Amino acid sequence: MGTILCATRGGEASYRTQDRAIEIARERGDKLLFIFVSDINFLSHTSAPVLVDVEGEMENMGEFLLLAAEERARNAGIEAEHVVRQGDFREQLKEAAKEYQVEMVILGRPGKEGSVTKLQMLEELVKEIEQELGIEAVIV
Repeated sequence: MGTILCATRGGEASYRTQDRAIEIARERGDKLLFIFVSDINFLSHTSAPVLVDVEGEMENMGEFLLLAAEERARNAGIEAEHVVRQGDFREQLKEAAKEYQVEMVILGRPGKEGSVTKLQMLEELVKEIEQELGIEAVIV
């Protein structure tokens, strides 16, 4: 039994990604590891003081979203765990892939046209993962 790493954020587009990851895990007989990466570097560009612990709040939100994803996978009969990371998405995803010795990385296709994540960025990331780590990576 191998492990599939599935990046997820929550929302409608992420549900489609989670569903496809669950299907692939079932087909392959693998377990799932969901990952949420928060990157609050954008806050360094704001002049307003941050009154709350944004990093902690993001981590709590990620934890909640991943517990829901885990439950969906388990209800489908798939063994699942999760990990929450902070920092650069690309680097954290690759580090987790190495650390957990995954056999596949699943990324969700961007939802709406105004999505922060662009398809071209994900396609480049898939190539990086495959070339640098020798791990299969797909956009679903």
